[in-house]
Amino acid sequence: MGTLRAPPPLRPCKSFLNSTDTTTTPKLGVFSSWRRRNTDKIGYLTLRRSVGDGSKAGGFRSSQDGSSIIEDEKKGKKEGLLLGAERDVTGSVVGFHLIPPSGDSKVIDAKDKLATAREEVAEDIEGEEKVPTRVTHSIVFVTAEAAPYSKTGGLGDVCGSLPIALAAHGHRVMVVSPRYLHGGPSDKNFTGASEVGSPTKIYCFGGEQEVRFFHEYRAGVDWVFVDHPSYHRPGNPYGDQFGAFSDNQFRFTLLCHAACEAPLVLPLGGFTYGEKCLFIVNDWHAGLVPVLLAAKYRPYGVYKDARSILVIHNLAHQGVEAAATYSNLGLPADWYGAVEWVFPTWARTHALDTGKAVNVLKGAIVTADRILTVSQGYSWEITTVEGGYGLDELLSSRKSVLNGITNGIDATEWNPSLDVHIPSNYSIHDLSGKVECKIALQKELGLPIRPDCPMIGFIGRLDYQKGIDIILSATPELMEEDVQFVMLGSGERQYEDWMRVTEAQYRDKYRGWVGFNVPISHRITAGCDILLMPSRFEPCGLNQLYAMRYGTVPVVHGTGGLRDTVENFNPYAQEGLGEGTGWTFSPLSRENLLAALKFAIQTYREHKSSWEGLIKRGMERDSTWEKAAVQYEQVFEWAFIDPPYEINDHKKKINRRDQVWSLSKIPNLFLKSFLTRWKQGKFQSPSAKRIGSKSVTNEEERSIAAKRKKRLSDTGRPSSGFGRYCPST
Repeated sequence: MGTLRAPPPLRPCKSFLNSTDTTTTPKLGVFSSWRRRNTDKIGYLTLRRSVGDGSKAGGFRSSQDGSSIIEDEKKGKKEGLLLGAERDVTGSVVGFHLIPPSGDSKVIDAKDKLATAREEVAEDIEGEEKVPTRVTHSIVFVTAEAAPYSKTGGLGDVCGSLPIALAAHGHRVMVVSPRYLHGGPSDKNFTGASEVGSPTKIYCFGGEQEVRFFHEYRAGVDWVFVDHPSYHRPGNPYGDQFGAFSDNQFRFTLLCHAACEAPLVLPLGGFTYGEKCLFIVNDWHAGLVPVLLAAKYRPYGVYKDARSILVIHNLAHQGVEAAATYSNLGLPADWYGAVEWVFPTWARTHALDTGKAVNVLKGAIVTADRILTVSQGYSWEITTVEGGYGLDELLSSRKSVLNGITNGIDATEWNPSLDVHIPSNYSIHDLSGKVECKIALQKELGLPIRPDCPMIGFIGRLDYQKGIDIILSATPELMEEDVQFVMLGSGERQYEDWMRVTEAQYRDKYRGWVGFNVPISHRITAGCDILLMPSRFEPCGLNQLYAMRYGTVPVVHGTGGLRDTVENFNPYAQEGLGEGTGWTFSPLSRENLLAALKFAIQTYREHKSSWEGLIKRGMERDSTWEKAAVQYEQVFEWAFIDPPYEINDHKKKINRRDQVWSLSKIPNLFLKSFLTRWKQGKFQSPSAKRIGSKSVTNEEERSIAAKRKKRLSDTGRPSSGFGRYCPST
């Protein structure tokens, strides 16, 4: 039997992330082709990619019994070899052996082990160009909400659309979320789900909890719902009219434990997902999953080849509770350091408060194999003092595994040529329907019917993050312009009352719809000319993507995902044809907001050709989940390159290449830099720091800092202005 020579060294595949290339990715064969060459003494194998149809000559065809046929290009014949898999006692593939055609009993062994869930690629000695490959995985999404079953914002949209896009790429995908029953019309969303498996025992909160699983197979995805009495109550997934539910830690701890059990016990499609899963955990509600994998399962040989990816949708919410609740999480006693959190002195409630707490999101950041945010800009902002909410230095220490991928949108639901919620459909080739949508919206809201009048829209929560206070201060001057302004949203009572008062004051120019209504949001998006989004921070933002899809020009504050997705209008580029899809302004202020809006209004009135270019460039932008799914697949590949989170001798240290962190010290990492800046009065916006501004202190900021410091010394508690730096629950 001949000797096998190792293939040439592997080279990393070109990254899809941070690439501006929007060309179509070549279709890849499911397998890669092998080419066998013979010499006088030894033979060797090289691995090549096949681009295009795998059934063509030179491709790699799959036989009916699961083995693969290798073409012998050297001889130029159709004769081939069978590639058989070698498996261990658990069924895992550990190697391959080559079986010659029938009649020849020789078996050529190749003992090189394959990387788990990853296709290894070697470059041919002829130097042919390498193309990224795709490997399918068993993926488990863990989330507090998933549209259309449950939704309060962007998290529900992401976890309702991304799994479907990944399933279309050949991955086996499960989504695990609670089975919310609110006693209202939304309960009918779960009517298609039926109970699967048997009740499962979960051990947490000092006792035994029993959960049931419900399952629905839809759009190529296994939708699994965890059923427990704590999910059956009026309100939304997180609270009701009286505020957040007091037992949210219990409800989402239960979700995390159930999500870890689901791939092992649920026979979906006839068999379980098994241990070789890729967990995608979303925000703090699912943040306990990576910690459980490392503390509860891997020490006993379970999920030893699984990986976890943490997706941060909003760092402001971290799942912080009192330290005494640690015993409720179902973790070993010596794992307290993984979630330990200590508040700085100024953020404590009283003089005797020790500031000790548990922070679920912090534990997820420490133990996850990769970390993602929902935009590239936000992945940078969370490593700054201003945007890190106390976790900036910990996140900075994990920059090597931190990336951002901009969310996509559902191209079926948000399609002006198919939308059932708008009165007239239109497309980039025929925009006449958009004018009809504008007229219909004016009629519906009781505004004067004026197709030539610029109409500005706002859709979102009425709270501090969304910049409602800036809109409030700018509205009187904006109403002096010949415009119409429409707002849709709910939130803080003071802003809801302000909308009602403003509508009564400006009957012919302003309308405020308190509440949220999906059909109305579609009609506002289609009927308005300009969409306003002055958010203080925005991890991704979806409304600006919807607006561009519908030919509505966004005017946004340049932060996070808004800066990434909206290209500022430049009328002089492209030899006067212009470029850009909207207007961005920074820093956030009333004056800058009004200036950007006035530029947009002037362009709408006086430069019709430029305005039409803005509309068409926005509608041409690729914001689909297909583009995002390709980028997620690149991160999946990276996640399996390194070994999973390891604990040596059950000591609380992270062993990841050359980095060793003491978990007990991590909670205080941010204090030194933050308190130094605070005492000096140095506060700098992320936008200013990013562009390299050297001027970070001015007299006004020093004055504000001094006043806040005085209030702190008088009251013993932080002023309200520092609330945004406290990790939020």
